[in-house]
Amino acid sequence: MLIGLLFVLIVQVSDMFVLNPVMYADSFNACVDCSAWEHGYIPKRHHVCVTPPLPLPLPQATAAEEAERHLNGTTYAARKLAGSCNVFRGKWVYDASYPLYDFSTCPFIDDEFNCLKYKRPDQMYLKYRWQPFSCNLPRFNGVAFLEKFRGKNIMFVGDSLSLNMWESLSCMIHSSVPNARTSLIRRDGLAEVAFLDYGVRLLLYRTPYLVDLENQKVGRVLKLDSIRNGDFWRGMDVLIFNTWHWWTHTKSSQPWDYIEEGGKLYKDMNRLIAYYKGLTTWARWVNRNVDHSKTKVFFQGISPTHYEGRDWNEPLKSCKSETQPYFGIRYPAGTPLASVVVNKVLSRIKKPVYLLDITQLSQYRKDAHPTYYSLHNGLDCSHWCLPGLPDTWNLLLYAALFS
Repeated sequence: MLIGLLFVLIVQVSDMFVLNPVMYADSFNACVDCSAWEHGYIPKRHHVCVTPPLPLPLPQATAAEEAERHLNGTTYAARKLAGSCNVFRGKWVYDASYPLYDFSTCPFIDDEFNCLKYKRPDQMYLKYRWQPFSCNLPRFNGVAFLEKFRGKNIMFVGDSLSLNMWESLSCMIHSSVPNARTSLIRRDGLAEVAFLDYGVRLLLYRTPYLVDLENQKVGRVLKLDSIRNGDFWRGMDVLIFNTWHWWTHTKSSQPWDYIEEGGKLYKDMNRLIAYYKGLTTWARWVNRNVDHSKTKVFFQGISPTHYEGRDWNEPLKSCKSETQPYFGIRYPAGTPLASVVVNKVLSRIKKPVYLLDITQLSQYRKDAHPTYYSLHNGLDCSHWCLPGLPDTWNLLLYAALFS
């Protein structure tokens, strides 16, 4: 019954769609009832009305805090940032000191992201730094990061965009301690970079949907109401979740044959409805299994693609040959509907989850994809070069962790 239903959401998103950087369950209010989605009904009109806390001026550091800043190598701004301004609203500015690391000295970059290894001719895309309108992001300090998380485990959970971000963070830390002992382990679905002198483990658990994908007699089944693999996520000190990229795949690129919910099989389903149901299952898992006094939980926001130039008012173009960001204030394509789903699910979650709201700042970066300069087969306007945009995602993660 769900096949063919239209997901027509007229979303009024401009400056009012500015989310508080710390997205807790009780801090997001939207005037729409998504509970009907669970039964296959989709509203014809959808208005998101968010009332964020007003930004506060940056408070002055005390003498004790300034002394601590010099001792621990991080910045006062990093600790105070999340409560003071919306770090996800800003602009891209040229910075001659970028990139944050040298691709040739980082041992963790896969060929699908290694644009300079594959001779990308332009390098201006490496020189842009994200500048929030109301504050400054801290400079990344890999030693401070390792000291703060000494003996701890940080896990990225998701698809190849989680891989993109995991490799970026590994390189950023490695550039601060190039002579530190490290280990790299990869096995089916799980990878780990360990900084052995600090006991810090950066783990990656590959799961494109977060919910289970199983081989059954009828074929490959995407189970919207099941997360058995969550046992691997327990006991982490930081969890960064991500999913969306694979929900849109169809036909031969679709890795499942059926969708299952409530014991019933469906040949297909409106993908936004399926996404909502799957994310709701993930939120239920977080509520039941995460001890927020021990584990910080993040959700990596929707990473945009740039295959369609009409998204930035150049309909004949794609990410191919793009060498500069989009410099307008409002991105013409607006907020992706998947972001509306994410925000609604996070508004209902009971445990604290921080939304890394990377969508708009990433929409501007039509120039930052591998295009043809990688091992990827064909044009890639989905993933991101390293060094590159995911380094900014990790700067935002860093600011949140130190705030």
